[in-house]
Amino acid sequence: MLIGIISDTHENMDVIKKAVEIFNSKNVNLVVHAGDIISPITFTYFSKLNCKMYLVFGNNDGEKKMLKEKYSQIGLIQEPPLEFEIKDEDKTIKFIVFHAPPQNLEELAFSNKYDYIIYGHTHKRDFRKIGNTTIINPGEAGGWLFNNKSIVLLDTKENKVEFVDI
Repeated sequence: MLIGIISDTHENMDVIKKAVEIFNSKNVNLVVHAGDIISPITFTYFSKLNCKMYLVFGNNDGEKKMLKEKYSQIGLIQEPPLEFEIKDEDKTIKFIVFHAPPQNLEELAFSNKYDYIIYGHTHKRDFRKIGNTTIINPGEAGGWLFNNKSIVLLDTKENKVEFVDI
């Protein structure tokens, strides 16, 4: 299964449009957003995804009621953490998504309870494996802090993580 991962879009509409184009061209099966969407106007482009989208709220998200109303049309949006499972052939893959990295990130990874831990907030890329758990921060899509706009393509079958610059 191919999963798109994005975070910290901070209402950068040009980047959101480009990310959606990339996700659709790669035929991703699901997009996960690790927070700081900012406002419902972003739905204008995210609604064009050819797949479902799972989102968590970030510390800068406003208008949560309207964000929830809009994004529940194409998937799931909630306060972090978001836990979910997907079936990939004969295997169940477990995810947990945060906005800010939890203080017990490494402990959580060592627990082997999740196959993937996804977070955002720091605006910095993170990709590492602890035990059987892969930790991913796609970096900042919005590009407001470091001007390093990126998303991730995660191939769960191959456990391959690809950072894509926007």
